[in-house]
Amino acid sequence: MDSAAIKPKTAQIIDEYGPFPDVDAVHGVSYDGRRIWFASGDRLNALDPTSGERVKALDVIANAGTAFDGKHLYQITDDSICKIDPDNGHRLATIPAPDGGCCSGLAWAEGRLWVGQYKNRRIHQLDPDTGEILSTIESNRFVTGVTWLDGELWHGTWEGEESELRRVDHHNGNVLESISMPPDIGVSGLESNGRDRFYCGGGNSGKVRVVLKAK
Repeated sequence: MDSAAIKPKTAQIIDEYGPFPDVDAVHGVSYDGRRIWFASGDRLNALDPTSGERVKALDVIANAGTAFDGKHLYQITDDSICKIDPDNGHRLATIPAPDGGCCSGLAWAEGRLWVGQYKNRRIHQLDPDTGEILSTIESNRFVTGVTWLDGELWHGTWEGEESELRRVDHHNGNVLESISMPPDIGVSGLESNGRDRFYCGGGNSGKVRVVLKAK
């Protein structure tokens, strides 16, 4: 479906965390069922969503998307995707990022990694063991964060002063639903809690915002 035919809903921001000391920007965002993880350039941070406090920081180069597979974290680090032990930050494995880098969002679903590419306006499905590209869909907007919610693929967009959360067909990239963020509030990383809300990285604001899934 043409995205122009989709009437965007207005985002309902119900909470926000940060800014945090020594965090200049929030990149990737993930969720392990208890803690929100966010990438901040030279660290991978764990945030308690109840208290709003940062409870852990791992020394990991973390300048783009973050994902969680139920046991391990995955982090885009320049031109690679690293599998990381969330207890100590140790790198367990590394695969090449598509096209030598230029990646933004990262998500895990059904044994695969889904990688957003910002200016290339693409989302790739990857084999997490080899980095092989298994499928690709195109977007007509810059792609930032990527996540899955209730079996459906969502991604963030951010161009100029406009940012959206989009639900898309994971076979062809067609836009099925759109949630428009307020002016001047961008979305870098994107994650869901698997039920009813999104965790949105706020780029240079240094914040993580919580958006209620529209009904």
